[in-house]
Amino acid sequence: MSASAAHGPAATAARERPPAAFAGPVAWLRRNLFNSWWSSAVTILLGYLLVRFAAGIIDWAFINAIWTLPPTANPLDTAMPCRRLEGAGACWAMVGDKYRFMLFGRFPYDMQWRPAVCVLLFIGLYGVSANRRFWRKELLWIWAATLAVIAVLMWGGVLGMAYVPQDQWGGLPITLILATFGLAFAFPLALVVALGRRSAEMPVVRMLCIGYVELIRGVPLISLLFMASVMFPLFMPEGLNPDKLLRAQIAIILFAAAYLAEVVRAGLQALPKGQYEAADALGLSYWQKTRTIVLPQALRMVIPPLVNTFIGFFKDTSLVLIIGIFDLLTAGKVAMADPVWSGFSTEIYVVLALIYFVFCYAMSSYSRGLEKQFGQSKNR
Repeated sequence: MSASAAHGPAATAARERPPAAFAGPVAWLRRNLFNSWWSSAVTILLGYLLVRFAAGIIDWAFINAIWTLPPTANPLDTAMPCRRLEGAGACWAMVGDKYRFMLFGRFPYDMQWRPAVCVLLFIGLYGVSANRRFWRKELLWIWAATLAVIAVLMWGGVLGMAYVPQDQWGGLPITLILATFGLAFAFPLALVVALGRRSAEMPVVRMLCIGYVELIRGVPLISLLFMASVMFPLFMPEGLNPDKLLRAQIAIILFAAAYLAEVVRAGLQALPKGQYEAADALGLSYWQKTRTIVLPQALRMVIPPLVNTFIGFFKDTSLVLIIGIFDLLTAGKVAMADPVWSGFSTEIYVVLALIYFVFCYAMSSYSRGLEKQFGQSKNR
């Protein structure tokens, strides 16, 4: 190697690289975790507690856990190996025994492939809807076709499938049905209410929207569910009595729309006045201005609170247990009531929490990606 090569760009970069004390992981640790004696003490204490906690979780969930159980002559003795652990390890064998009831509730056992396919269809529908390449009019037909297939699979009664009444539905499909239909119908209603609440030309409509939002936000969701279950049929024509799933769905839609309307209104108020004036200068009508200029920018600014509201209502669907609907959480609680597995509720709650976490984390991750994409397009 020549002397000039030894003093080339690589050597120059090596000489200009900052020392490890000022850049890199060591410098980051020193600057953020060990920059003083009390900071070092807190870091060491928290690190010790985290290691102890992680070690305990690993021991309970994996090392000392029981995954399968041998068959026994007496069904009541099935959980005896788990009881001998006395809480030192998880009994995941219970989840293996009850997972189908947790996921699908009282749906007939030999037909549970139907709600399983429905769950996959819901997940696929979410994935397609999240892809911006499908944000066209054809997406509405995809939604309509998918939901029609889900309805056929859940109800049956056609194509050789046995009819299953709604009273036997339960588990994860019910949670996805309530969340999907609730937010899908609540969001357009929220847009209308938010626009109506800011209307200066129609004071009556504005007062109605304000009254609706304040009334719904002033009561808990549980009270709305009770009213939908008990009082809603009283306002229906004679002979028309919607089932309790539809009544709960209407209550969730009305409740979600009120909160989403306030989020959308915040975005409308945050939009600079110049955007409205520019649209008026172009001669656009109210609905043209709202559809092409105002709403796209307003919704872009409120993506984080919108998704936060979506996540909250996805979890709030578990409140339907108070009116006897077998959603995911209710099915898990009923599974715990089996005397064979009494005392092993922790494992069920862990699995249910993981299912809720997966769906909520997916929504959160998607919102961050959407913010990044819109931010890049705005910068350009």
